[in-house]
Amino acid sequence: VVSEVAQRDASCAAILSIHTIFASVLMKFGTEEQKKKYLPETTNGGALGAFALTEPNAGSDAGSAKTTAILDEETGEYILNGTKCFISGGSQAKNLLIFALTDPSKGTKGLSCILVEKDTPGFSVGKIEDKMGIHGSETAELIFDDCRVPKENLIGKEGQGFKIAMTALDGARIGVAAQALGIAQRALDESVKYMKERIQFGKPIAALQGLQWYISDMATKIECAKWMVFRAAWLKVDGQPYTKEAAIAKLNASETANFVVNKALQIHGGYGYMKDYPLERMYRDAKITEIYEGTSEVHKLVISRSVLK
Repeated sequence: VVSEVAQRDASCAAILSIHTIFASVLMKFGTEEQKKKYLPETTNGGALGAFALTEPNAGSDAGSAKTTAILDEETGEYILNGTKCFISGGSQAKNLLIFALTDPSKGTKGLSCILVEKDTPGFSVGKIEDKMGIHGSETAELIFDDCRVPKENLIGKEGQGFKIAMTALDGARIGVAAQALGIAQRALDESVKYMKERIQFGKPIAALQGLQWYISDMATKIECAKWMVFRAAWLKVDGQPYTKEAAIAKLNASETANFVVNKALQIHGGYGYMKDYPLERMYRDAKITEIYEGTSEVHKLVISRSVLK
């Protein structure tokens, strides 16, 4: 579904994918009470969910998070303090999964996952980022200033946050891979259509062998990316390990999207550079797939560690 949506709008695909991360974490790690309270409005009630891990000094190095959630034993509430940044959908979400240190002395082993509702006092949305692409999906700074949350909103157990985050990211990477696949497929479709219609030197440019080879390379890479994405998704649904396969799918699909969109814009020539055609937007949208939910370089680490273990 993410891939199909991405063929028309990568921003909508991102919103859908991120919302699904929220729901999947609740399904896997939430209590029955949490599921009954939040899943109905998440799946049928139109309440968007968000996933907040990144901080100014904790991007690829998620273990460097500084946001704290200290339990007040008297009130039974966690008190959150800190800042999250680059949170997709953070300004629009009704419910957010916040990763914070419940025991700062333990580093990543002290990281926990806590659900925060949008209207909770002490929580506010800061800067809305002005991005290169994916303009339909807002990316926000989240600020916590003595934000009090009931201890019942702890997802999983204290200290389980890093495991929850990594599990969620494995699934999220399949979503980004699907998004990249959709972008690439639309770019190919637009190129085929344009090449059949555009007349140069008395014939459609589809007759030019150099451009035919572009199409061949684009189609081949898309086909390979598609089956990598489907295999990772199948392994996840089947309950098998899929960390390596998700990383491979995301790395390959994101690089494929950027390759294909670049070639597609070249095929369109000057028209591709203009906002009258969709390639200009797709060119900007595609780049983020190599960055969020883990950069390409991080995925190479994940893959190599899995192979070399």
